[in-house]
This record gives sequence, C-alpha cells and structure tokens, in this order.
Amino acid sequence: MAMYFFDTFENGVHVEDDRGLECGTPEQVRAEAMKALPAIAKDEIPNDGDRQAFTVLVKDEAGRPVYSATLTYAGLWLKKKENE
Repeated sequence: MAMYFFDTFENGVHVEDDRGLECGTPEQVRAEAMKALPAIAKDEIPNDGDRQAFTVLVKDEAGRPVYSATLTYAGLWLKKKENE
C-alpha cells in the first residue's frame, strides 16, 4: 500500500499532514478525503460565520498532489434578525 498525506485548508489556514495514511486504491484515497471534510466542518462551522470553505489536498509519497476535495458552507438569513 502507498502512503498518502491529507493536508487541510480551513478558511485560509493550511494544516499539513505529517503522518499520512496508507491507502491501497485511488477509491480509498477519495473516500478518506470525503470522510475528513464533514468531520472538519462539524467542529468549525459553528465558530466562524456564514461563509466557509474546507479543502483536503491529498499528496502522494513524493509530495505530488493527486486528489482535492472541497466542502463549502453558506448560510443566509431570509429575514432580518430580531436585534437589527
């Protein structure tokens, strides 16, 4: 199995994966990236506004990008808030 590194970008902050994860197939790489995004968003969305983007950039052992996935959150008030 090959080693892949799953760097994250959360609202402009880059977190580099220095541990990596062994994956046997491209589908497993994709699945791991997809699993990471909701886990990151679950903790970050309530903390920071109504427009946020979360990205996972997967790199191979040589540091070459092989897959990228982005999850975007956008909230919109449909009526004025009570205190405005």
